[in-house]
Amino acid sequence: MTDSQNSDIAGRLRSWGESFEAKPPQEVLAAAIERYAPNIVLACSFGAEDVVLVDMIHRINPSVPLFYLDTEFLFPETYATRDRVIERYGLAPAQVIQVKSLLTPEQQARQYGEALWSKDPDLCCRLRKVEPLAGMLKKFDAWITGIRREQAPSRADAGLIEWDAKFGLVKVNPLARWTWADVWTYIKVYEVPYN
Repeated sequence: MTDSQNSDIAGRLRSWGESFEAKPPQEVLAAAIERYAPNIVLACSFGAEDVVLVDMIHRINPSVPLFYLDTEFLFPETYATRDRVIERYGLAPAQVIQVKSLLTPEQQARQYGEALWSKDPDLCCRLRKVEPLAGMLKKFDAWITGIRREQAPSRADAGLIEWDAKFGLVKVNPLARWTWADVWTYIKVYEVPYN
C-alpha cells in the first residue's frame, strides 16, 4: 500500500472514529464488529481493560475470537484469569488463540543466553511479543485493543477507530475515552472476572 493510500484510509477511519466520541464503547464495538466480522479479533492480556472488552464483545457477538501473547513467562495469575474468563463466557478453544514465539524459552536461552530480558530487553520483546503479534495480525482486517488515552502520553491521541500503519490493519480502541475508574466500575457492575 502506498503512503497516499495509507493516508486516505487513516483519514476516513479517523473521521469514522470521531463520530463515536460521544457514544459508549459498546457502540464502537458493535459498529466495528458489524463491519469487520469475521475478520476482527480482540488482543487480550487478561488485564482489567481487556476483560471488560471480553464481556462487552460477548454481549454483542460472542463469536468474535480473542488472542493472547503467551511469552511463556506469564504469571500463574494470568493463566488463572484466562481460565476463569473461558469458563465464564463459555469460550470454545477456537475462540481463544494462544500466540507464542517461534522459539521456546529453552531454544532462546541456547541461542541468546539465559535471561535475555535482562541483557537485551528489546530483542527479547521482539522475539516473544512483536514478531508473534505481527504474524497473528496478518490473519485479520481489524483488531480490538484495551488502549486508553490516560494510560500514557504516547496514547493521549489514540482514536476510537484508526489505521495501524505498523501492522497494516484497522485498530479499534473502544475504551480510549475511559478512565481507570470507568474500567473498574464496569468490572464491579457486571461482575467480570479479573486478575
